[in-house]
Amino acid sequence: MGRWGITLPLTGVPVLDHRALVGELADLGYTDVWSAETAGTDAFTPLALAAQWSDRVRLGTAIAPVYTRGPATLAMTAASLAEVSGGRFVLGIGSSSPVIVEKWNGVAFTEPFKRTRDTLRFLKAALAGEKVSEEYETFSVRGFRLERVPEHRVPIMLAALRPGMLRLAGREADGAITNWLGADDVPKVRAEMGAGELAARIFVCPTEDADAARALGRMLISTYLTVPAYAAFHDWLGRGEALRPMHEAWAAGDRRGAGALIPDEVVDALIVHGSVDECRARVAKYASNGVDTPVIAVLPTGADQFDLVRALAPGA
Repeated sequence: MGRWGITLPLTGVPVLDHRALVGELADLGYTDVWSAETAGTDAFTPLALAAQWSDRVRLGTAIAPVYTRGPATLAMTAASLAEVSGGRFVLGIGSSSPVIVEKWNGVAFTEPFKRTRDTLRFLKAALAGEKVSEEYETFSVRGFRLERVPEHRVPIMLAALRPGMLRLAGREADGAITNWLGADDVPKVRAEMGAGELAARIFVCPTEDADAARALGRMLISTYLTVPAYAAFHDWLGRGEALRPMHEAWAAGDRRGAGALIPDEVVDALIVHGSVDECRARVAKYASNGVDTPVIAVLPTGADQFDLVRALAPGA
């Protein structure tokens, strides 16, 4: 097994309560800690703490939206995390979604592919210590230069779902970060991306109560896969017809009914559930199908989440 990541902080667990767990991760076989950023913690603070709690794991954002921080602010934050982690930081950026960008942050969500591409190009120059004066298609920068240039190169990865962004990630970034896909979807994604590291956040619900796992999975899937980018992703992956009843119910305002219309086979493909051993084996299948860095996101089951992280480790 190569890389094996975990998403932190865990659901409902205070950030500072993760210190002991983070100190154990490398010995358990975890190589990476990746954050998330929606409406809970920001993407960077938990990683800055984790950098002090472990000097062995790699740290990555999955992802920092390119709209909600200015380009220079993103560069400064990335450089700071690279410094405090001793060069173990990977900056994952992406367009995020209209809800997060427009409804929650009051920023226009326009031309997400170009905005992500332009931010990537700016960050590559800025983090290399260049003075940047550039008229990009989606923003302009005049005379910015980092005062604290990272001692070690900061890899940049892109949130990518469909061919255009996957190809950009393979061509100009260090890799791609994807999620909400099944293990059998990986070869199609990998083929579009080509070169570079492929990381995938994998939602894992370690319980043998299949009905409970599927109920939680249906709620999450109906929430996420109705976002236009994810709907288009699954059309491309071939699930358009299977998910059509869900989309129709959601569009009609029947939120509860939409989840009930998701077929079991879709839930079982996108949510890893079963015994801890079964879950670990299914995560490993993502890796064998072409994911370089599987990143587990533990879904709450009522069990102690720290114990589940330990049990899901590759060496357990």
